[in-house]
Amino acid sequence: MTSDGLVLAGEHPAATREQWRELVAGVLRKSGAVPDDQAVEALLASRTYDGIEIAPLYTADDAAPGAGLPGLPPYTRGARPDGHVRGGWDVRQRHADPATTGAAVLADLENGVTSLWLVAGASGIPVGRIADVLADVHLDLAPVTLDAGAEFADAAAELLRVHAEKGVPAAETRGSLGADPIGHQARTAADPDLAAVAALAADAAEYPNLRVITVDGLPYHDAGGSDAQELGAAVAAGVAYLRVLTDAGLDAAHAARLLEFRFAATADQFLTIAKLRAARRLWARVAEVSGFAVPQRQHAVTATAMLSRRDPWVNMLRATLGCFGAGVGGADAVTVLPFDAAIGLPDAFARRIARNTQSVLLEESRLAGVIDPAGGSWYVERLTDDLARAAWAWFTEIERAGGIVSALRSGLVADRLAATWAARQDNLAHRRDALTGVSEFPNLAEKPVERAPAPAAPSGGLPVHRYAEDFEDLRDRADRALAATGARPRVFLATLGPVAAHTARATFAANLFQAGGIETPDAGAADAATAAERFAASGARIACLCASDRIYAEHAADAIAALRAAGASTVLLAGKPSDEYEVDGFVFTGCDALGVLRRIHDDLGVSA
Repeated sequence: MTSDGLVLAGEHPAATREQWRELVAGVLRKSGAVPDDQAVEALLASRTYDGIEIAPLYTADDAAPGAGLPGLPPYTRGARPDGHVRGGWDVRQRHADPATTGAAVLADLENGVTSLWLVAGASGIPVGRIADVLADVHLDLAPVTLDAGAEFADAAAELLRVHAEKGVPAAETRGSLGADPIGHQARTAADPDLAAVAALAADAAEYPNLRVITVDGLPYHDAGGSDAQELGAAVAAGVAYLRVLTDAGLDAAHAARLLEFRFAATADQFLTIAKLRAARRLWARVAEVSGFAVPQRQHAVTATAMLSRRDPWVNMLRATLGCFGAGVGGADAVTVLPFDAAIGLPDAFARRIARNTQSVLLEESRLAGVIDPAGGSWYVERLTDDLARAAWAWFTEIERAGGIVSALRSGLVADRLAATWAARQDNLAHRRDALTGVSEFPNLAEKPVERAPAPAAPSGGLPVHRYAEDFEDLRDRADRALAATGARPRVFLATLGPVAAHTARATFAANLFQAGGIETPDAGAADAATAAERFAASGARIACLCASDRIYAEHAADAIAALRAAGASTVLLAGKPSDEYEVDGFVFTGCDALGVLRRIHDDLGVSA
């Protein structure tokens, strides 16, 4: 309604859900997708890896419990009343190169970065070089967050020594010492030294604005876990640290202020938004029963699991979506991993693109200029509530098992994450979860991006997965065959009839085979005899028929016989499985693409 009382939609009748159903069903029936007795909601709904149903339409009937106000418990709408309107979120750049120089760090700080994330110790910058890296950094202006694994105590002591040498007052020392022995346990299976955390907190008592502990959810996400599993495990770790600190004599509110939580931000922007909102609500519940009211501080990192080594330029788009979700979800600090992070050590160009991604969203798009922009969306509010409930159920299960340390030791966490990863692998293999540039629209002619190898990450605990890893393994196999023999594995596309009759299935088949590094020469517009002749000349041993259903009905049998006579050891058909055709297999939307590609590699003798 406008200020003069005019109702802008007043001349338009209100739409109903039933009208929406009829319109959508009409469109779907034209494609043969909707049986008359099936509701379109059921057909179009999907489920997350936590079993949460994502409906195709949300209305006021789907309203979730009230999310409160920004800056007030349960902090679903943000930890601060004004969000990040005044200064934006903290743009945090990660450095893990053992040869990191002060010049590289200054380049970040002079071009939009507001804090540093230093991976120190065996997996990054040697502890003894921290002073050199920070030599020219004004630490009162650029906070540092450490990530030193088992060496957290030594790294913390060195960082505090550097602050003292630079004359930074204790009250102006910010950032985080990044102690996280539970996260290190998750990555390595090493028993966590929780007593050292309490000692470090005591040593840092004179620094009122310095955080001591990072509660890292990334190990659970990197192992293939779901959003609720990441949240539940992180909350359990946070509770474990609260117990350690309060047992050491700190009050609960003081202990809570020493924690910062780290979560993965993915290309699923809505799940990222809902995850960060749900995380604050979950921690607010812990705070409520523990007798304090300190909001959760969040550091969101674009997920390593979604990065691909193949066509890594697409990672820029994935990172943009992850950063968008993190910003809208209310993260206090955001790290965009460089697009080449899955290949090796990022170069200066990749770091520049990473920080500029945040600058565009903050400075040009003004993304932080609205407080909780997703608040009030029926979809986001319902998803936030569903995700919070699923995560709380997992958290309480971990607590019943004796807490996160015991649940990691017993294998409970590993087993649950492995089950989710298996479900995710199945969706990836069938391309229900598409990976642009990898399982969809691969580019066999791409020039490889080469980088210096990164230091070995901690291992021995939970596995570390990337969604693209199985397809990239096949691409690597094909590349080795090319280097060894001068030719890629190939599947000949026996395209029958005019271009209009075969192009749809030929494009689909080429896309599928190329995802395994397999070349796809084709017959062009051909009849059965011509296709077989061109197959023989191609040097291929495997053929795939591509045509329309009408042409299959008339010519598939002749084409199959001709291809076998021309030497085809395997004949596939692009289309739904049918007993009408005597072929060795079918490729179609929803088929096990990874299984098909592995069989082709094996049949062609492509070594693993």
